[in-house]
Amino acid sequence: MKSADIALYLLNNPQFFEDNADMLAEVTIPHPYSGRTISLNERQLLTLREQNKSLEKKLQEMVTLAKDNDALQQKVHQFTLALFGAQDLMSLQNIITQNLREIFSVPHAVLHIWKGLPPSAEVLAFADQQLLPVCIQHALHDTLPWFGESAAHLHSFAYLPLRADEKSIGLLILASEDSQRFYPGMGTMFLQRIAEIVSSALRPSL
Repeated sequence: MKSADIALYLLNNPQFFEDNADMLAEVTIPHPYSGRTISLNERQLLTLREQNKSLEKKLQEMVTLAKDNDALQQKVHQFTLALFGAQDLMSLQNIITQNLREIFSVPHAVLHIWKGLPPSAEVLAFADQQLLPVCIQHALHDTLPWFGESAAHLHSFAYLPLRADEKSIGLLILASEDSQRFYPGMGTMFLQRIAEIVSSALRPSL
């Protein structure tokens, strides 16, 4: 008889444990972390303790994630309020990039608006096609020179297309010397919120 058959039998016949309680108390099995043997009761208690530790770890991770999300929510709110201080398009652009650096600790941020300064065909096509922010570890198309002297030191980028209705109106790029600051597969919910806020702030001036 295979062990799987025995396990299936025990699962389907829980009365076995009650009928053989005395025998089960005498059964010993190897300790998972030492050479000694322990009873089934001890092994079950050890398993429950391990499960409890695992649950506590997951709970702590959830609490930490919730705190991080709350902090990000507060930063997004602070960023939104800062945009109301702009008097014109130029000051608005400066406020956007400055507050991205100060509030979110993004080392490098550039904002390129199509009005009066259209991008290359490749960049325009990219911005039109992307509905969500794109995080990548190398610069796309001809955007790297937008960062000036810092360009050679940048190793991760977040591309945030800006939109008015269905058309792109510009592109906001966040960058870092840290290759893991922005990477493919990372969550972009807060980046998308920033893109929507910036798009809404820019729209009346375009």
